[in-house]
Amino acid sequence: MLRQVGLDATVLADLQRRIPISAVCQLLEAASIGAKCPTFGLQMADTRQPFDFGVLDLLLSHKRTLRELLLAAVQYRHLLNEALAIHVEDGRDMVVVREEITAEAGISTRQATELAVGLLARTFVGLLGEHWKPRSVNFAHCGPQDLSFHRRFFGCPVVFASDFNGIVCAAEDLDRPNPNADPELVRYAESLAKPLNVSGPGSIVLDVRKAIYLLLPIEQATVDEVANHLHLSVRTMQRQLELADTTFSSLIEEVRQELAVRYLTNLRYPIGRVATLLGYSRQSSFTQWFTARFGMNPRAWRSSQENKLSPRIS
Repeated sequence: MLRQVGLDATVLADLQRRIPISAVCQLLEAASIGAKCPTFGLQMADTRQPFDFGVLDLLLSHKRTLRELLLAAVQYRHLLNEALAIHVEDGRDMVVVREEITAEAGISTRQATELAVGLLARTFVGLLGEHWKPRSVNFAHCGPQDLSFHRRFFGCPVVFASDFNGIVCAAEDLDRPNPNADPELVRYAESLAKPLNVSGPGSIVLDVRKAIYLLLPIEQATVDEVANHLHLSVRTMQRQLELADTTFSSLIEEVRQELAVRYLTNLRYPIGRVATLLGYSRQSSFTQWFTARFGMNPRAWRSSQENKLSPRIS
């Protein structure tokens, strides 16, 4: 199975070696099919302990609040998982913690996404214990026929065919004090983690793509907002993209095409809703853009697809 996705068995013995995210996603999907287990990714999450992140264990588990933990996860993303994007969308009483796995176009991320959201939920439980009471867990893909494991694992409503992947919780939960908070241990852990938190060649492209994935559906994927999300000036971000032989507008275009395929494949979304999620205020403008790139209008493209899965909500 490893050879089928271009991996050698020796990579599993090297804990420091980075494995391409597309290969990981393909491996998880193949394992799920081979084991006839549609909850394979989530069951992997169920075997993990909270804060099973190596050197980041001390840092994350002793942050003062869940909000500080999430900010640290973004800051140390190169140590945690370079293909995982996290964004906190604050509302008045509710908060949406959104996660995206950014793989190559056409690669299914279903199992990887469930693994990532499952690990995030385990982390929240590890920090807040019995005080962690999520309002819902959401997935953009459709659900399996049997939802019992999802309900038992998350302990809250699980919504499939959603607009996003992630967790919805009360705003106050993000700032609830961590009973195990220890600023001294956090400072010590940061002294160990900072020298290791080095981005690889071309990481700016991946970072910008992840930010666009998160911000485009909530109409915030402007050059200023993306740079702010990455804690960079616009000028620095654009210069780094130029050195990587690409531009912000090119990456916006790539991500928009990938998200267009995802959303249109989901029959739950009216085409007008897809247009909005991709940053178009007028459906006619979206139709014109889509036709230019896919050779047919969105309705015709959707009709041509064989995926007829219906959305499922628990």
